[in-house]
Amino acid sequence: MAGSKLETFISSVQKPADFDDFWLETLKDVDKVGSNVRMTSAPMRSTDEVDVFEVHYDSYGRLSIAGWFCRPRKGQGPYPGLLLVPGYVSEPELPKAWASQGYATFSVAPRGKLRSNSKFNPGYPGLLTHNIDDRDTYGYRGFYMDAVRAFDVLREFDDVDSDRIGVYGGSQGGALTLLVSALRSNRVTVAAAQAPYLCSMMDAAALTRSYPYEEINDYLRIYPEREAIVRDVLSYYDIQNFVSGITCPIIVGIGLKDDVCPPQTGFAVFEAIGSTDKRLFPHQDCGHDAGIWIGHAAVVQDFLKLHLQL
Repeated sequence: MAGSKLETFISSVQKPADFDDFWLETLKDVDKVGSNVRMTSAPMRSTDEVDVFEVHYDSYGRLSIAGWFCRPRKGQGPYPGLLLVPGYVSEPELPKAWASQGYATFSVAPRGKLRSNSKFNPGYPGLLTHNIDDRDTYGYRGFYMDAVRAFDVLREFDDVDSDRIGVYGGSQGGALTLLVSALRSNRVTVAAAQAPYLCSMMDAAALTRSYPYEEINDYLRIYPEREAIVRDVLSYYDIQNFVSGITCPIIVGIGLKDDVCPPQTGFAVFEAIGSTDKRLFPHQDCGHDAGIWIGHAAVVQDFLKLHLQL
């Protein structure tokens, strides 16, 4: 598709009238659950430059969520904080490389990941369509809250400067980056999202036959009569409907040959971002990597370093 058509794509997502109320109530439900943070030193994973800790905290529905916290050994805290949020099928990284640069880094494993799946494990494929016909029990409700609570947990760590915290992720992590930046807009200092997933979801399912979006098509082939219900449920979870609340400086990278997260949806969600300090990086010959292997990684690092005053 020509570049002009990509850039002028209009999302079909409609924002429900009670969208804000729904998420306000969801956030209140999370607030009723104490975070109950447990942190355990992991000396076998630590290095001369980085202290590593295994972290668990409680989240929506009182599920225990896991993560890795890596703290620099050089210098003196409090350090700028960085939340890393994972892709769809990938397991959260052990972020020692980021910590060695000087960030107090928290890499979270939302429910369904290997280290957080004791009570919720729809699988991959599976998460995208888990209870997709029920707004209140759709799988991403708790998953989204796990990411938001991870940000809140990171802010409370003694070694973290709560006034300097960034969020970064790609694909599903790009979606979660946008989500957290919107729902914690007065606290996120800076954000960088790569190839964001979960944007204009029904449009994306029509534009690609790649997974994970093909899960929606598979579901609707079995239950075609539920299409209107699915569209309505997803409108409460579509990142397109969150991003007007983002106020922090933010960059978004997309690949114009991405067959996983169609670039049209990346243009649309970028246009909807509320921040006045935003920049889009469309990479002409890149797919779902969104340019990360041809120099965009350095762009992200420089952007975070600038705004987090590292």
